[in-house]
Amino acid sequence: MSPLPVRDDLKDLHPYGAPQIDVPVRLNTNENPYPPSPRLRQAVADAVAEAAATLNRYPDRDAVELRKDLADYLGHGLTAAQIWAANGSNEVIQQLLQAFGGPGRRALGFEPGYSMHSLIARVTCTGWVAADRDEHFGLDPRRAARVIRDTGPSLVFLTSPNNPTGTAAPLPLIEAICDTAPGLVVIDEAYAEFAREGTPSALTLLPRYPHLVVTRTMSKAFALAGARIGYLAAAPEVIGKLLLVRLPYHLSAVTQAVARAALAHAAERRAGRAGRLAPAARAGRGGLRRELRAVRRVRVPARGLAAAARPRRPRPGGRAAALAAGHGGDAGGDGGLPLRPG
Repeated sequence: MSPLPVRDDLKDLHPYGAPQIDVPVRLNTNENPYPPSPRLRQAVADAVAEAAATLNRYPDRDAVELRKDLADYLGHGLTAAQIWAANGSNEVIQQLLQAFGGPGRRALGFEPGYSMHSLIARVTCTGWVAADRDEHFGLDPRRAARVIRDTGPSLVFLTSPNNPTGTAAPLPLIEAICDTAPGLVVIDEAYAEFAREGTPSALTLLPRYPHLVVTRTMSKAFALAGARIGYLAAAPEVIGKLLLVRLPYHLSAVTQAVARAALAHAAERRAGRAGRLAPAARAGRGGLRRELRAVRRVRVPARGLAAAARPRRPRPGGRAAALAAGHGGDAGGDGGLPLRPG
């Protein structure tokens, strides 16, 4: 039998495969260990039962009511026109790369970071530029701006708080990146609800930067990893371009119903066990940092769900040890959004 004619650039790849093991705490996939509350389970069951009565019809392909609810949850004066939702934040990232990346274009990320950014870039035929963080896992705004100027990426990815290092991006760093990037700047805030109190969100910068995108997920803080709900906030013009690449009716009626039920119980979530994970994680992370700092020559910066340690004077070729789970294209039209040609 002749070999299957898979694309040449995929021949050496392996499928994403974090082991799924039946244990109470799964650090490798960063799952919330607390299931939804009984009240939320009942609300979800009721919402799904109502949706089931209409399953002979296609779902709302634009998920308008869900996007309204997500805008209300995020605040910052956002409206449904500035929100997009998909099957997990990975699909959101994929749609961004499909619309604004692709052949002949590059995306840039700062490593160590979320590994799926580079993998999704590769499978969408987008070149990947890996830029290093400093020895303390941070980024100097001037250095970040310089590497962006040198490489001219169509998309820049920055995770804050970062998975796996736990470091958060200060707003001046994000501003420097937005002021320099020729294309989209994507701030991945999957762990925003776990950030230290007072850590600002990139959502505050959306009014100033029309090419800024902030991605979120309901998998972690909402304990809804099994529902696969991710979303982003951006300018309406960005959302409009994502409609070009989304699959028809991509978000099922059941998924939309589950997400809306969870959002309606957001206050209860924060008071329940699943919601208490965030402050508990922050407290536990603080204890871990204190213990590690007692070890000679170890520095542990962290503001998110993760904590990572690196010797203050790392040996040449050494690698950071993640010790706790956290986690130039052509410009197009419509306000200069760098939509891929074709």
